[in-house]
Amino acid sequence: MRFPRPDKDEIISLLSITDPQELKELYARAYDVKTQYIGRKVWFRGIIELSNICSKDCFYCGIRSGNPSVSRYTISPEEVVEEARWCYEQGYGSIVLQAGERSDSTWTELISKLLRQIKEVSGGKLGITLSLGEQSKDIYRQWFDAGAHRYLLRVETTNAHLYKELHPPDHSFEDRVKCLGYLREVGYQVGTGVMIGLPNQSLADLADDLLFFYDIDIDMIGMGPFIPHKDTPLGHLVPSHNPEEAIELGLKMIAASRIFLKDVNIASTTALQALREDGRELGLLAGANIIMPNVTDTSYRRGYQLYEGKPHLDENASDSRDSLQQNIEAIGETIAYNEWGDSAHFWARTNK
Repeated sequence: MRFPRPDKDEIISLLSITDPQELKELYARAYDVKTQYIGRKVWFRGIIELSNICSKDCFYCGIRSGNPSVSRYTISPEEVVEEARWCYEQGYGSIVLQAGERSDSTWTELISKLLRQIKEVSGGKLGITLSLGEQSKDIYRQWFDAGAHRYLLRVETTNAHLYKELHPPDHSFEDRVKCLGYLREVGYQVGTGVMIGLPNQSLADLADDLLFFYDIDIDMIGMGPFIPHKDTPLGHLVPSHNPEEAIELGLKMIAASRIFLKDVNIASTTALQALREDGRELGLLAGANIIMPNVTDTSYRRGYQLYEGKPHLDENASDSRDSLQQNIEAIGETIAYNEWGDSAHFWARTNK
């Protein structure tokens, strides 16, 4: 079923809440909606950061092509497959393959090969989400046929003027939205998301972002607070960045998305944890239902810092899993091991 289109003024009203008691009630309302439509389940997506080589030069990103301070890497196929195997053996239902954006044939063929190998080592039982940026429809189909079934392509903001402020002239919001359409046509469960708390971003902008999620009938949302990185054109914002304000606005956006969009998958992102140690758990309590533990070998993690203060760069995958399980169970949630955790919205949309 298609839920009614949210009212923009009501979204802004929720995002405007600052009173502690009213915030508590907002998060409780969102959690009740999550319980009704999703349950008190958390699905893990073991994230593998394949490479920090990127053709894009986005002004907010630590691995932008114009950042000379980054030591570039690409993980060997053998290591990637072993990390995926580890996730499968630990009961993670799914993984995410994430990297900087590239579209050269050497790269796209490597991804296809990895997808087939991961499907083989897991007997087809490991779900695979890709977050590899803008590609042609043919490449999206090639990867889908090789075994991927979910794709996250964040737009970062739907305000066209703000988008231009954050990107070089050759980066196109329209092209990015077109790619979301390609993904839908191929058959993926489609995800997108935005940065929350950008400079010059208003609550009305964030409300429009949420309405964009609704209007394109999105299946998954991966969004998080804006955190400036020192080695970017927005690095001057690092000293004035307020973590408390940033996480509060991030949680309110999660809650509003859950209240109005109801049955979509919503990730509680690592950016929340960068602002507060228990940030991801707070995200779950505000309505999120997806956690993406980092399973990339620790020797690579310092090279994949999209924002300042990325947490647990030296924590190995086993330690991360154990601490996460303890923390998640402590808030009354259950980890759904050995489940893909597909978007309920996707199945509702495709089985009309």
